[in-house]
Amino acid sequence: MYKASVLATEKHGFFGSHGGVSGGKYASLNTNLSSQDSQEDILRNFAVIAGHFKLKTENMFTIRQSVSNVAIIADKPSWFDIAADGIVTDRSNLLLGIKTADCAPVLLADYKHGIIGAAHAGWRGAYKGIIENVVDLMLKLGAKRENICAAIGPCLQKDSFEVKDDMRQIFIDLKASNARYFVLDTEKCLHFDLSGYVEDKLMALGIKNVENCHIDTYPVANGYFSYRRNTHLHLISKEKDYPTQYSCIRL
Repeated sequence: MYKASVLATEKHGFFGSHGGVSGGKYASLNTNLSSQDSQEDILRNFAVIAGHFKLKTENMFTIRQSVSNVAIIADKPSWFDIAADGIVTDRSNLLLGIKTADCAPVLLADYKHGIIGAAHAGWRGAYKGIIENVVDLMLKLGAKRENICAAIGPCLQKDSFEVKDDMRQIFIDLKASNARYFVLDTEKCLHFDLSGYVEDKLMALGIKNVENCHIDTYPVANGYFSYRRNTHLHLISKEKDYPTQYSCIRL
């Protein structure tokens, strides 16, 4: 598990693939209830995560993610009931969580004013503005821009994130300077710097205290689940049948 130095150590965590009860290709801390993994094992994995913060799963706020820019305010626990890709709260009894398997999990906090947030930032969500919308909701709840700190967790890094030129064109059409996030390797394959793009978005919003771990989810040795790696290994036989890790924060 990765812990960011800019966030309170005991109140957040970017969990990896280890420490749970799932077996096989889901080993072991799988949190994807849409996978073909044992539902009982997944629920036990969530209990492990909640227990790390001395909470129960009844205290968790977990969203039904897609690739949107929708951010919501959480005022009571919820279990995959609400479709969104960002969450913000000022409630101390809630554990906000994001599941990922290559996308960038972003955790944010203004501890002075008691506001926290979490964002599921895949390239589509980041492009559509999920980071901006989470920060905007934090400010509306009372956070101050200068007090917000943010951490970008493990995600697919540039060397592992090969893309097509049509994706590059989408970003350039939005803003010409986005070209800098795309680089050609020695074999003329195009790669995208997701975590760099997310980091720059946070900085552009006036959040200066940003930590980017630069941990790549693709190499199995790093200890994280990767949708792309599982795809390349032909381990995904049905849609949504892959393991995900969990990143979460509480006040």
